[in-house]
Amino acid sequence: MAQCNFVVGDLAGNARRIVEAARAAHAQGVHVLLTPELAICGYAAEDLFLRPAFVAACDDAVQSIAAQTADLDDLHIVVGQPLPAPVGADAGHGRSVGRTPCRNAASVLCGGRITHRYAKRELPNYQVFDERRYFVPGDTPCVFDVVADGRTHRVGLLICEDAWYAQPARETAQAGAEVLCVINASPFHIGKGDERERAMRERVRETGLPLVYAHLVGGQDEIVFEGRSFALDRDGAVAARAPGFVEDLLVVDVEAGAGAGRVHGPLAPQGGTEADLWHALVLGTRDYVEKNGFPGAIIGLSGGVDSALVLAVAVDALGPQRVRAVMMPSPYTADISWMDARDMAARLGVRYDEIPIGPIFERFLDTLQPLFAGRGPDTTEENLQARIRGTLLMALSNKFGDIVLTTGNKSEMATGYCTLYGDMAGGFAVIKDVTKTWVWRLARWRNAHDPYGRGANPIPERIITRPPSAELRPDQKDQDTLPPYDVLDAIIERYMENDRSPAEIIAEGYPAAAVEQVVRLIRVNEYKRRQAPVGIRVTHRSFGKDWRYPNTNRWRG
Repeated sequence: MAQCNFVVGDLAGNARRIVEAARAAHAQGVHVLLTPELAICGYAAEDLFLRPAFVAACDDAVQSIAAQTADLDDLHIVVGQPLPAPVGADAGHGRSVGRTPCRNAASVLCGGRITHRYAKRELPNYQVFDERRYFVPGDTPCVFDVVADGRTHRVGLLICEDAWYAQPARETAQAGAEVLCVINASPFHIGKGDERERAMRERVRETGLPLVYAHLVGGQDEIVFEGRSFALDRDGAVAARAPGFVEDLLVVDVEAGAGAGRVHGPLAPQGGTEADLWHALVLGTRDYVEKNGFPGAIIGLSGGVDSALVLAVAVDALGPQRVRAVMMPSPYTADISWMDARDMAARLGVRYDEIPIGPIFERFLDTLQPLFAGRGPDTTEENLQARIRGTLLMALSNKFGDIVLTTGNKSEMATGYCTLYGDMAGGFAVIKDVTKTWVWRLARWRNAHDPYGRGANPIPERIITRPPSAELRPDQKDQDTLPPYDVLDAIIERYMENDRSPAEIIAEGYPAAAVEQVVRLIRVNEYKRRQAPVGIRVTHRSFGKDWRYPNTNRWRG
C-alpha cells in the first residue's frame, strides 16, 4: 500500500512517486502495489474533471508509469485515475449538456501494459463529496489474477465508497476474488478512522474474505487525509496498520485461497483524539503552504489563546525560521497581552515584531469624524481596529510573499464574532473548524506533548486561563456578547453539525434564549462565512463544502 502524499494536477510528479513506490515494493518481493483513489491526479481535482484534456493527460501519465515499470516482473500496480466513460454511458448525474462523461476508475498495470480497468460503482454525493457532478458509475466487478508462490491468486478491486455498500463487495467475491483490495481517498474528521474500520469489518463478515485498504495521506485545500492504511483478517481483526499523517509503504502478507485469509504485517499504534486533531492541523497547514509555494507564514499574535494555538501549529508545521508573529496593540490592549505574546514568541523562536496601531486608529477617527457627527461609538470603531490590523498583515504578506494565517475559530465563524477584512483577512484559516472549547483542549495537549521536536509547553499558561477578549473596547469580554462557550459550542454542534431543531435542543435542557440567539447569529452571518478563507476541516460538518446555505434567506424554522 503506497500511502503517498500526492499533489492535485502534478501528473508528472505523482507518476514519479508511484514509480518510486513500485520499485521499492518490488525490491521487497511485493506482488500487488495499491495506490490511493485518483492517485495520478490527486483527490479531488474538482472541475478539472470536466476538462477532457485533463482526463486525457491523466491517462497518458498512467501509460508512462506502465512503460517505466515494464521490467518489474510479476508486480501488479493499481493506479487510481479518471477515465472517459464509454459512449452511451448515463450522462445524467447533474452535468451540463455537452460535457463528456467521466469515471472515477483504476487501472491495473503489469509487464508494461494495462491489463484491467475498473470504474467505481458507488458515487458519494454528501458532505464534501460531489462525485455525481463529475462521474458516472461503473456496473461490473473487477477481479485479476496474480501468480505468487507457485499458484494463481484472484484479487478483487474496489474503490472507496464501493466498500461502504454490500453489493459491490459481494459481487466481487462471487466473481472469484480471494482478497478484497480497496483504494481510497477518505477525508479525515474526528472519529472517521474507527468508522472506516467498522465498515470494512462488515464487508469481511459478509464475504468471508480478507481486506486490504490503501489510503491517501496529505492536505488538499480544506480537507486532510490521514493515511492509516490497514488490512483485516478474514475474521475482521485489524492485522496491519500504517502510521497516521505520514507517508508510508505498508507491506503485508496475505494468505489467500480456500481456508486461508490470514494477514501479517506491522501494526502502528493509534493516537488519541487530541493527537489526531493536532496532526491534522499541522499536516493541513504544511501542505497548503508548501503545495501553493509560499515561503512562510505570518500570524497576528494577540496574546489570546486562538492566535497562540495557530502560532504553535504553524511552527510545528513549518519550523520557527519560516514563521513570523506580529503583535499590533491598540489603546485597549492589556499589558499582560504584550507580555504573553513576547513570551510565546521567545519560547518558539520565531521572528517577532510589534506595530502599535493607536496612531493609525486615531488618524482614521479624525478622518471619519465629520461623517460620523452625531453618532456615538459602537462596533464600527471596534471593527476599524481589526481592519487596520488586517491591512498591516496583508501589506507584510504582499511585501515578503508569506501567507497570512487567520486565527478565528469555529465558534466565532458560526456566530459572526469576527470582522470582515479584519481578523478574517488572510489566506488560510487554520482553526476554522475548531470550536473554542476544543481550542483550550488542544492548547493544553500541546503544552504537555512535543510531537515534532519543537519543545513542550510553548503556550504561556496565562494565555490559556485568562478570560477571552477581543480587546477592542474597555474591559471587553467575549461572554458579555455570547453565551458561555461550553453552552455555545454544544448548541453549534447540535444545530450546525447534526441538524437538530431549536426545539429539540431546548428540550435537552439548553436555555431557550441562548439557543434562539445562537441560531439567529448562525443565520444572519452567512454572508461573512462566504468571504472567509478556506480552512482545515476536522469535523464531519464544517463551514465550507459541508455547509451550503443561501445568504438571502427568510426561512426561520
